[in-house]
Amino acid sequence: MSNSRGPETLTNLIDELGPKATAATATEAATKGDFVLVAVPLGKIDGVPVHELAGKVVMDANNYYPQRDGRIEALDTNSSTTSELLQAHLPESFVVKAFNNIYADQIPTAGLPAGAANRRALPIAGNDAAAKHQVEAFLSDIGFDTVDLGNLSESWRVERDTPAYGTRTTAEELRELTKNPERVQQQ
Repeated sequence: MSNSRGPETLTNLIDELGPKATAATATEAATKGDFVLVAVPLGKIDGVPVHELAGKVVMDANNYYPQRDGRIEALDTNSSTTSELLQAHLPESFVVKAFNNIYADQIPTAGLPAGAANRRALPIAGNDAAAKHQVEAFLSDIGFDTVDLGNLSESWRVERDTPAYGTRTTAEELRELTKNPERVQQQ
């Protein structure tokens, strides 16, 4: 695990996660990880290591909050999505939108076995079918169904200010919520 404040600031979290968890710099974590999750303020995506993530599947859990991230014209005008921005920063990686509409503290407690009634569904989007399949399998292993929204250009359907953002849904409910949402310009 890494953050922008340094490995030494992750001591409590690493202790909580157990002996398989380690703290590292962003570059070290990117180098060691075969399958990586990026969840950073969008104003800091330029700090995400590029070379070390080449060829890897990168799950993107980012969301745009202008008050935190500063104004980003491509997002304000809806000419791009947060995931497309990360993919542009990581041209040799396989970015898949994932985990952006579930709160972090719910991930370890909200999963259910495959086939369970009312199993929560999480959306994914990506430009590479094999990468999406890998993320789908991972999400299933930790207790979630998935709904594939299509390419990264469609990932806005579950970002902030959409009906699906942060909403607990089954796969059928998530498909319905993401079918025709209104895409508003950021304020």
